[in-house]
Amino acid sequence: MRVRKRGADAVKVLVVGSGGREHALVWALHRSPLVREIHIAPGNGGTGDLARNVPIPAEDVAALTAYAAQERFDLVVIGPEVPLALGLTDVLQAQGLRVFGPTAAAARLESSKAFSKDFMRAHGIPTADYAVFNSYDAALRYLDTHPAPIVIKADGLAAGKGAIVCRSDAEARAAVQQMMRDRIFGTAGDRVVIEECLTGQEVSVLAFVDGRRVAPMVLAQDHKAAYDGDRGPNTGGMGCYAPAPVLDAATLRRVVGEVLQPAVDGLRELGTPYIGVLYAGLMVSGDDFAVLEFNCRFGDPETQVILPLLETDLVVVMNACIDGRLDKIEITWSSRSCVCVVMASGGYPGSYQRGYEITGLDEAVQLPDTIIFHAGTKRQNGRVLTAGGRVLGVTACAEDLNDAIARAYAAVARIQWPGVMYRRDIGAKGLASA
Repeated sequence: MRVRKRGADAVKVLVVGSGGREHALVWALHRSPLVREIHIAPGNGGTGDLARNVPIPAEDVAALTAYAAQERFDLVVIGPEVPLALGLTDVLQAQGLRVFGPTAAAARLESSKAFSKDFMRAHGIPTADYAVFNSYDAALRYLDTHPAPIVIKADGLAAGKGAIVCRSDAEARAAVQQMMRDRIFGTAGDRVVIEECLTGQEVSVLAFVDGRRVAPMVLAQDHKAAYDGDRGPNTGGMGCYAPAPVLDAATLRRVVGEVLQPAVDGLRELGTPYIGVLYAGLMVSGDDFAVLEFNCRFGDPETQVILPLLETDLVVVMNACIDGRLDKIEITWSSRSCVCVVMASGGYPGSYQRGYEITGLDEAVQLPDTIIFHAGTKRQNGRVLTAGGRVLGVTACAEDLNDAIARAYAAVARIQWPGVMYRRDIGAKGLASA
């Protein structure tokens, strides 16, 4: 860990989480002259170069609270959705700590798909038609009169894999069976949302939020499916690029006015003001758009391509959100393009092996404008080993998208371990839209 001597006002930061998103957050925070020390709980095999890895799971609210109180951090940044849903922000704020991330009540926009859909309907936010079911039999009866294609979603958190797009009636009935009876997502599938299947292009619209105001980030486009051409099962995300040419400036203003601002206003009216990052996953078709889902934190892998393009100090932005003065700062973005290719373990998002040594990292990171964000890795006896499904986010920036893609894949080609898998078409949609 690097601890730097900086001014008396330099802050000590705790980042919660262990994935590529959290490595990107640590990387961005480490660049800030306002930061003197970073701890991350629990971190991964790459974060230890920039921060102190602390072996506390992101879901252990009690242990994290005790550690944060002991260390008296100036800022706590919560990366994943689970600790937000468990109320980590609430508990830390009760200790007098400054936290970047919404309360559990505000995070229901992500932690409950049923709450989110009902909230959107109540506040006139465009989204797909839907119905919510606690009963397996009732869900099947609904499918009798609503043929495929259709989408089945687990109500609770499922690590980004809880939505199944069903192309046939048999697939839809099987998805309900898997969620509600086989419990492939545990208690997250005790209730399901069944909604119409929208078509078009997906885009991730993330925004900083200070409780009242929103400041959208550069647009990103995630690649959820496991295989090239958007084939195969949904994953947590196999790659991303930014900026994505899916919305023009006028349409983005509409998204702010019709989606993001109504959500923030609605939560404030409920007595649960929203502070942090609000992420709307949209389906766009022509001039029309609808919300597929809300997430209540930075996306993964969207963070890995958005933060390298952020020119304003991230600490300044986070403090402005916490203090309710987002309108008092100017947030600027690079005009460059950024691409992240996720390298995953063979078999992901299903079963996979761990513990393979990763080679070529030192060579890859020496390439121009290239950053290797670790996700499912660990260090052991001087070696970096695979320790998860999504292992690395190989990220590169350039003046245009084509060059950024080339740079990212040049780095990918230098990294190896047995069974490694990755998509070879990350960013291709952006080139086709240009």
